[in-house]
Amino acid sequence: MSQGDTAAIDFGTTYSGYAFSFIHDPEEIHMMRKWEGGDPGIPNAKTPTVLLLKPTGQFHSFGYTARDYYHDLPARDTRQWLYFDKFKMTLHHQKQLGRSTLIQAANKVDSLPAVTVFAHALRFFKEHALRELSDQTAIPIHNEDIRWVITVPAIWRSAAKQLMREAAYEAGLGSDRLPQQVLISLEPEAASLFCRQLKRHQLKTERPADLHLTPANSVKPGPVKPWNRNMQRDSMYVDAVLDVCPGQRYMVVDCGGGTVDITVHQVMDLDGQHLKELHRATGGPYGSIGVDLAFEQLLDNIFGSDFMNHFKTRLPASYVDLMVSFEARKRHASPYRCNPLNIALPFSLIDCFRKYRGREVEFAIRKHGDPHVRWSTQGMLRLDQEAMKSLFQPTLRAIIEHIEDVLIHPDLIGIDYLFLVGGFAESPLLQQAVRTHFGEHVTVIIPQDVSLAILKGAVQYGVNPHAITVRRSRLTYGVAVLNRFIQGRHPIDKRVIKDGIAYCKDIFDKFVMADQSVSMGERVIRSYSPARRHQRRIVLNVFSADNDDVQFVTDPGVRLFATLSLDLGFTYAVKTRREIRVTMEFGDTEIRASAVDVFSGNTIKASFDFLDDKPQ
Repeated sequence: MSQGDTAAIDFGTTYSGYAFSFIHDPEEIHMMRKWEGGDPGIPNAKTPTVLLLKPTGQFHSFGYTARDYYHDLPARDTRQWLYFDKFKMTLHHQKQLGRSTLIQAANKVDSLPAVTVFAHALRFFKEHALRELSDQTAIPIHNEDIRWVITVPAIWRSAAKQLMREAAYEAGLGSDRLPQQVLISLEPEAASLFCRQLKRHQLKTERPADLHLTPANSVKPGPVKPWNRNMQRDSMYVDAVLDVCPGQRYMVVDCGGGTVDITVHQVMDLDGQHLKELHRATGGPYGSIGVDLAFEQLLDNIFGSDFMNHFKTRLPASYVDLMVSFEARKRHASPYRCNPLNIALPFSLIDCFRKYRGREVEFAIRKHGDPHVRWSTQGMLRLDQEAMKSLFQPTLRAIIEHIEDVLIHPDLIGIDYLFLVGGFAESPLLQQAVRTHFGEHVTVIIPQDVSLAILKGAVQYGVNPHAITVRRSRLTYGVAVLNRFIQGRHPIDKRVIKDGIAYCKDIFDKFVMADQSVSMGERVIRSYSPARRHQRRIVLNVFSADNDDVQFVTDPGVRLFATLSLDLGFTYAVKTRREIRVTMEFGDTEIRASAVDVFSGNTIKASFDFLDDKPQ
């Protein structure tokens, strides 16, 4: 296998997987083989994002194997092993991320550094992929033969991306000496690269035969009008060929397990190989685990939060079984289904409740008083469709409102298509909600294998990392500088005297503005001089703000974003003041910096650090 082959890891909140392509045939994407294990009724092209570590902290297993092994452990042992599930969301919810950031095991046994937890998972994928590639090519495949692509939500902060990169280095996918071997791909961008070349046969066409479907060409995209939230209409489905042409605009809504990411792209050339971002990536924690949380809240309401906490702590493996059972039924929730969904309650829960409350679970369910939630004598919690839909509603509402907020932006008039992708996009309830609210304004397209769109697009991104030629900056970035003080313009409390001259401190020198279009390779150049002649290192504080109307780094909404370190490394005997020219690039998925000593022409090591390593 020659240098330049690509392997992409779609590291999801609930499910993960990998795919790859060879340099001699980059358009042919090979999916991973089927994983061992699996759940009835759930496609297993991916494996659950579940990590199991031994009581010593050593790696044991990942995915279905980890979940099933943990299930089979004796109850007394489950409280010794470390079981991690849905741990990716830590990087979204944690306000301050550092190398010391901890992730608590789902069974609350212990906590480990986030970098270590992610490194265990990435190392598993690396070894699994290398074995499979070696089997297929009949020659040993080594890590240095592969360019790795790791997917992350577009709404992740730079600190989360850096933590993921450092975990990849710890897992052996690359190193800081060869950073180009590991690429960070934004999930909705990867999906966009996949969607831009869809053909008719790759669009989802199966629909219940008794529904009235509106033909695609009868809906003409046009200016977005205010939505009628109570609008009732037949579900629209589009069976069209994506006509890639310059100027075409489309939105990708990536609905995953943890987050929903939205991006809007415009095709830049005839062959559709280059895209321009029209709206900075946006989204929020509106993934399918929101439905899981609603189900957990329902259980708390029925059985009491004190009992559920007791059950989770005492019998964590049984609780995992309960949520796996709900996951399978959740996928069958549909607006076209009439019969109820039955969720098997583990016998251990029934027995534990009897001992804890002195009552049967049937009594608790009847006392709850919801006619749509009933007890089946076969040991099932029976949810009518109304009850199941109510679990989805808060999450669906948040997704719809966020799409709406983007579509009404004045710069986005005339969106041609809305692509719905991601694992959660398989939900018929979500599909119907999106079509109902937006089908009159944009052409809604749901590709086949929506859960694999990101994974396949990530491989395409690894083959051509420059496909997204223009991105929108999510924030305003800059540093604090001293400028000449101007009476009447600058606040008096910002006035400082230096060498007999009045300066204004804390002025926000902006590199890039929020929502500014930044081309791939576009550079921002600044020069800095060390304060002392023999200084070996310069550390600059880089600030950020959500808007571009801030003047000083002390203004409300401005926060410390990163540190930029310049390792001067050497000194030389010159009388002139040393000048370091720093070049920063903001047009890629990660912010980068390089530097050169102007006098000598020598390269200076420059690096951004986005992680906050103060004590947590």
